[in-house]
Amino acid sequence: MDTEAQPTERDRSSRPSASEGTTSEAAGSEDRSRFALVSRISSWVPGGRLTLTLLVCLLFLLLLSTFVLRPFQIPSGSMEQGLRIGDRVLVNKLAYRFGAVPQRGDIVVFDGTGYFGHADYIKRVVGVGGDRVVCCDREGRIQVNGRPVDESGFLYPGDSPSTVPFDVVVPGGTLFVLGDHRSDSSDSRDHLGSPGGGMIPVGDVVGRADGIIWPFGHATRLHRPDAYARVPAAGRAGAHG
Repeated sequence: MDTEAQPTERDRSSRPSASEGTTSEAAGSEDRSRFALVSRISSWVPGGRLTLTLLVCLLFLLLLSTFVLRPFQIPSGSMEQGLRIGDRVLVNKLAYRFGAVPQRGDIVVFDGTGYFGHADYIKRVVGVGGDRVVCCDREGRIQVNGRPVDESGFLYPGDSPSTVPFDVVVPGGTLFVLGDHRSDSSDSRDHLGSPGGGMIPVGDVVGRADGIIWPFGHATRLHRPDAYARVPAAGRAGAHG
């Protein structure tokens, strides 16, 4: 009796239930509807699915470039020798969103309209809001909030930190920026008497340069140097020239 009952139970369990059949049919209908929608759209576009796929890819790249990442070509030698003319860097446009702000040592791309000129520029952040930046101490080093900064790790060989003396306090919400190739860089030093005093509003920063992506032989990540790590926060230490 038992041996005759077992095949019967297996046969009964192997049949799909009514609910399973309904679910499967609904999923199949949904898949067919999506397939039909794609086919319908493809029929409207010259080139069919290939063109539609390319358009979707282009839209994705456009959204990525607009909101997340953007390539930027180095236009001059002002950031040599780390960034050479023609290098392409990847700019992280989300680096300073959601409450984050530029830090000393960051390499940033910013819109210089009204301050430097009608173009985008790339420089290194030397001072942030509230900082006192002075050039130079007795050893020729730039001081930030009274602390001398050793820039030898990224400064262009043979360049001095600055041949132009200055003593500025960076207003809140702005940045004091310099090129690494100081003798070939038009930066905050050259615009101290211009509108804005050579300072760049944080709101005009496009993003942070996070790496060189071209040429491949020069590709590397860009890190914030340790030179600014010991600089005290603004107001915690007096600066002296």
